Amino acid sequence: MLTILKWAGFVIAVVLATGVGLFFYSPALLVDTVDRIASRADVVKVADGIAFDKHNKLDIWSTAAKPKTPKPVLVFFYGGGWANGERTEYSYAARPFVEAGYIVVLPDYRKVPEVRFPGFVEDSANAVKWVQANIAKYGGDPARVSVSGHSAGAYNALMLALDPQWLGDKPVTAAVSLAGAADFYPFTSKRAINAMSQFPDPKVTQPVSFVRKDAPPILLIHGTDDTVVRIRNSNSLYAKQKAAGGDITFRPQQGGSHNDLVLALGTLFRGRYPVVAETVKFLDRANGVTRN
Repeated sequence: MLTILKWAGFVIAVVLATGVGLFFYSPALLVDTVDRIASRADVVKVADGIAFDKHNKLDIWSTAAKPKTPKPVLVFFYGGGWANGERTEYSYAARPFVEAGYIVVLPDYRKVPEVRFPGFVEDSANAVKWVQANIAKYGGDPARVSVSGHSAGAYNALMLALDPQWLGDKPVTAAVSLAGAADFYPFTSKRAINAMSQFPDPKVTQPVSFVRKDAPPILLIHGTDDTVVRIRNSNSLYAKQKAAGGDITFRPQQGGSHNDLVLALGTLFRGRYPVVAETVKFLDRANGVTRN
């Protein structure tokens, strides 16, 4: 009996040590690992590594059974300061929205130093255009494609929603920004300088420069204690888009840090902040989804 208890203690210690180590190495990877175990079994990756342009690939998440009626779609762009990240670490950002009845697309995009602005926005636009043209084959509704993202990924989503040059006459249905960079000129952080400063007109790099009444509905979720992308970014965009007559909602999260919001998409930290609930409620309104 003592031997069994010793072995059990050893196994628990290894699991805990692995989890702690994984968290410090990559919080997203830890949350993703837990979600693989905890999420519904019928939430699956239905397409893996599809090339949507000559540079990038995307994954599609849905239910194992193809939808009988077209579902609304969410394209989620991960963050990483336009310099890091890959789609394979963010399936935890897809699963809760698939469980809520959406098809979710996770694209990659080129990053610094391979490209600078507007390269990553161009790639993000290419991803959305591919989705609008092809998602019907996977049970998605091409007329109801929304975008979301965290940090730099939220920036990409906001640019697509606000600046009409990127999607033209096929705009997205809505945009959700988690701790998004929206109004950060003059550039002070190294990552912003690397990504944006080479463009001749810095104002064109800012989502806040494109506020307009006819933009798609926008939801801003931002932690009050975010020291990476400060909440003044969302404060500014909210005030200016509201003044322009646009449809915009702001949900500050008291005490939230920069990564708290994206980690709250995963099962492990979902109870800390209502990011999933707020996003689903907003997307349902924008996409005409009614629930019993």
